[in-house]
Amino acid sequence: MAESKDISDLEGDERVLAVAQHIVKTLGTSKNPTDDMIRLLSEFDIRLSASRMTEILEKKGGRSDVKEQLNLAEKKIMSWVSDESMIWDCGPDEASEYLLAVDEVRRLTENLGSLSLSEGQEESELLRRAHSVLQTGMARLEEEFSHILIQNRQPFEPEHMSFRSSEDGVADEDSISSFDDEQVEDSQAKLQRDSSKGSEEFIIDLIHPEVIPDLKCIAEVMFMSNYDQECCQAYSSIRKDALDECLFILEVEKLSIEEVLKMEWSYLDSKIKKWIRAMKIFIRVYLASEKRLCDQIFGEFGSVIQTCFNETSKGSILQLLIFSEAIAISPCSPEKLFRILDMYEGLADLLPDIDTLFSEEAGSCVRMECHEVLRRLGDCVRGTIVEFENAVRTKTSTTPFAGGGIHHLTRYVMNYIRALTDYSDTLNILLEGHDDEDESSSLFNSNNSIEEDSEGMSCNISPVARCLRSVTSTLECNLDGKSMLYKDGSLQFFFLMNNIYYMVQKVKDSDLRALLGDDWIRRHNRKFRQHALSYERASWTSILSFLKDEGISNPGSSSVFKAVLKERFRSFNLAFEEIYKTQTAWLIPDPQLRDDLRISISLKILQAYRTFTGRYSPHLEGGRHGDKYIKYTAEDLQNYLLDLFEGSPRSLHNPRRK
Repeated sequence: MAESKDISDLEGDERVLAVAQHIVKTLGTSKNPTDDMIRLLSEFDIRLSASRMTEILEKKGGRSDVKEQLNLAEKKIMSWVSDESMIWDCGPDEASEYLLAVDEVRRLTENLGSLSLSEGQEESELLRRAHSVLQTGMARLEEEFSHILIQNRQPFEPEHMSFRSSEDGVADEDSISSFDDEQVEDSQAKLQRDSSKGSEEFIIDLIHPEVIPDLKCIAEVMFMSNYDQECCQAYSSIRKDALDECLFILEVEKLSIEEVLKMEWSYLDSKIKKWIRAMKIFIRVYLASEKRLCDQIFGEFGSVIQTCFNETSKGSILQLLIFSEAIAISPCSPEKLFRILDMYEGLADLLPDIDTLFSEEAGSCVRMECHEVLRRLGDCVRGTIVEFENAVRTKTSTTPFAGGGIHHLTRYVMNYIRALTDYSDTLNILLEGHDDEDESSSLFNSNNSIEEDSEGMSCNISPVARCLRSVTSTLECNLDGKSMLYKDGSLQFFFLMNNIYYMVQKVKDSDLRALLGDDWIRRHNRKFRQHALSYERASWTSILSFLKDEGISNPGSSSVFKAVLKERFRSFNLAFEEIYKTQTAWLIPDPQLRDDLRISISLKILQAYRTFTGRYSPHLEGGRHGDKYIKYTAEDLQNYLLDLFEGSPRSLHNPRRK
């Protein structure tokens, strides 16, 4: 500082000479001559004032001195006009000399421009020449600036980053059987959150760090020369191409809304998965790194950083948002819900990063667009849930489901809502406060979170729990309608027993239990047991009636009517064989339920059969064709009952006796 004060005390040419000598001395010992040169030029303020320039021009030989300065600088600048090599590729000395020459012309231009127009034709000619040389120098600096940016780009390798998205999806309603239990057990259609790290932890070098000082020096000279727009435009043009290449590497296509809306779902599904991954990497890694690069180069120019960054990145981020907007306004379809939820959660997770990157006024349009797209995705989620319940309600059948087993719709719906539990927090946010928005759906049939259970006790439930309860109720109504397609009343109850039991097991063995509650499980356990009891009564009451004592003997007499007894055994055999033939074709997929029902039936049938045969078989044994009527032992019946509910029809032709 003492040295700079001493120089400032000097006058006229002595001061200029002293500053020049100091610059030469400093540059001779500097490891970064270009950066130090600019710093020195700013520090010592060697620009001559208008009065000082007038004084020089009025001195004897003054104009010659100015011309000489301009000639020397012009010679240096123009020597590179026809040279195809790049200045900064020729080493730091050449770069420093060129910057000094350009800055010399800049100073002369400023000082000559501040003179009165009455100074004379010669001064005007000097000013015109200086402007022309400066323009040539600026054009070359812009070219060098662009060249350095392009040649020093670092390779971008997203495959080495840890961001992943789910590869699993939900089958559409026309192939609901493909969304089976194994798929749900293996994986849920859920976005895999990698971490809660902020953008600063993913910063990478987009260009080689060693050239940052060179870019900064060029930018400073261009800004000081009022060529800031040209510098920013050159930067934005180069970096826009880099961002486009980044999106290409991330497999993001430039698609219009119309093109997205025309895509088949299977193709669009893969596009969404790529979009989710691309958004994370692009925002948290690439744009965060781009923001730092802007700051490194233009950090001394205040708001220019945000303006330049916005100009560079706005097109790319809006390209990504156009895709999500197209998804948000596409027709609602249940198979899309999980992917849309993935998109919503992914974008919501990135909003803090986006708000930080585009924090200033210049970035408000990007922030607003991101928040608007997120809102539309939320609307799409709600609309899709409503559409899902409507689809469950209206998916009717014209033929009964073979075997009375678990209907494809039941599997689909229960696995679907089970997968939704992974999004409970998000769904609670989206469904809260939207109770009255869609009166056509029972999803939003309450103005609060209080629901009455079957015992009249009120309980607080979340919006997502209310939604899932509504869906299960809609499914039950649909199943009731499907059960009526069976002509056999016992098969109606059998079908409902199977399906309600499956629903209960799905709830008990998953996170659905916490949402639907134990009271829901108790109610539906009672329902499936009631259906099981109704099935037993409808199927086995008539066969048990053949094993009753009434009408076989006269009251008070030990003798029996053999004809009646024979008819009872014959009717029992025929009824049992018919049930065996029919109900071996019926299916109970759950082994525990299958065994429990067999045991329940066995207890009723075998006890009655043993009692009946024990009491009346002596009246037929020894008689002609006695075994024609008592065809089966209790052990035979017990073995035959084990064949029921396997889904494979069989017939009894000959008894299997021990």
